This record gives sequence, C-alpha cells and structure tokens, in this order.
Amino acid sequence: MMEKMIFGRYVPADSLIHKMDPRSKLLVIFLFVCIIFLANNFITYALIGIYTFLMLALSKIPARFLFGGLKPVLWLVIFTFVLQLFFTKEGHLVYHWGVIHIYDEGIRMGILISLRFLFLILMTSLLTLTTTPIEITDGMETLLQPLKKVRFPVHEMALMMSISLRFIPTLMEETDKIMKAQIARGVEFASGPVKERIKAVIPLLIPLFVSSFKRAEELAIAMEARGYRGGEGRTKYRQLSWKAADTFQLVILAGLTILLVLFRT
Repeated sequence: MMEKMIFGRYVPADSLIHKMDPRSKLLVIFLFVCIIFLANNFITYALIGIYTFLMLALSKIPARFLFGGLKPVLWLVIFTFVLQLFFTKEGHLVYHWGVIHIYDEGIRMGILISLRFLFLILMTSLLTLTTTPIEITDGMETLLQPLKKVRFPVHEMALMMSISLRFIPTLMEETDKIMKAQIARGVEFASGPVKERIKAVIPLLIPLFVSSFKRAEELAIAMEARGYRGGEGRTKYRQLSWKAADTFQLVILAGLTILLVLFRT
C-alpha cells in the first residue's frame, strides 16, 4: 500500500497542468485551500468538486493511479466522517442505541467535511504529481522573494520544502521494506492487542530514523561536493515563463470564489 502513495511523486505527462508555470500552480493551491472553507452546503461543494475533477482531467493523470494512491489516507477521511457522526449533537435524532446518538446534522457535517478533506488531498497531490521538485523550489523562491528584504532565508526555505516533498515517497518505500523485513522475522503489525501493535511499531521507527539521518548526511555531502553554498549568486538553468493559461487559471479560480460567496448559506 505504501508503494502506491502518490503525495510527493512526479508523473511526467504532456498536459496543460504540467505546462503551467509553477508559480501559478502554487498560487492556485494556496487560494484553493483558502476558498474551500467558503463552502458550507451541497451546492458550493458541488462547485468545488467540479473544479477539482476538471483540474484532474486536465492533468491527464490516470484515474486508477490517482485514486489508488488515496488508499493510505482513506482511513483519515473515514475517521473524519465518524468523528463528526458521533460528536455532532444538532438536528433531528436519526439513530439511538445505548450511549450512541446519531443526528441528521452529524451525517451532513460528516459528509461535507470528509469531502473537503478529500478535495484538499487531491489538489495538493496534483501539485507534486505535475511539478518537479526543482520547479517547486524555483516557484516558491520567486513568490517569497519580497521576504528577502527582511532577511528571511527564502532560498533555503524553498530548498528545504522541495527536498521534504521529494523524500516523502522515498521514506514510504523505506518504511515498506522495513515492515516486510520485520514481518519476515515474526513481527505482527496487523493482529493482536492494541498495546502489542504499538510496541511492534518501535522496532520499525528506529531503523527508519537511522536510515533518514543517513540519507540526509549523504545528501549534504553530495551538495557540498558540488559546491553548493546557498542561494546568493546562483543562476537558474530553467527560466520561469508566465503564460496566458496561468492567468486564465487564476481568473477561473476568482470566478469560483465569487460563486461560492453567492451560493453560501
């Protein structure tokens, strides 16, 4: 399952989303995260859903690969739904058994918040699926350029974020390998009491941390060997180019924002 994790991976393709400027994609994701909280009914969530699936269709990412990669985080969506189901005590009582009380407002809020979480995962995953780590670094560094006036380490922050995204799938694959090695030695991760399962995670975390520190050290040595000394005086091989499609995307997002405000209850 961990090998199917999509967040942090880049899938090359010849699509409109792939060709967009990374700065516009970062702005679209940031604004999307902000405006999704304007949705509070099924009409506004339908508008958000149409926009999300339109972006996914334009990216030309295979649907089976995309939704197959959601399986590792699907339990979080289900947990969010169950949490709202049991802890929202508003509206009409739908089901009652012992201390369990389920209200229609809890069902409604569970569906809406789970959809919000799902749309956020899809859109943020779309950024890494259609943008290389180098492009994300360049785009983020350019957008944060004004912060240099207050001596904020823009280049270092952008590089750190890019490396973090790049190593998410690598660490997940490493975790999968360690788990398989531990299972081959008789460790049970999916059975037994909860206390025993928690104890079984400790032998998994220690080698994972050791491997992570080793990778970080190797990366630092490789960067130093290639003469990396920070962002001052560095030039870029690829120059960013803002196109009409990037402006059009922001215009569409602005239109979506207006519609969300109009249909918001």
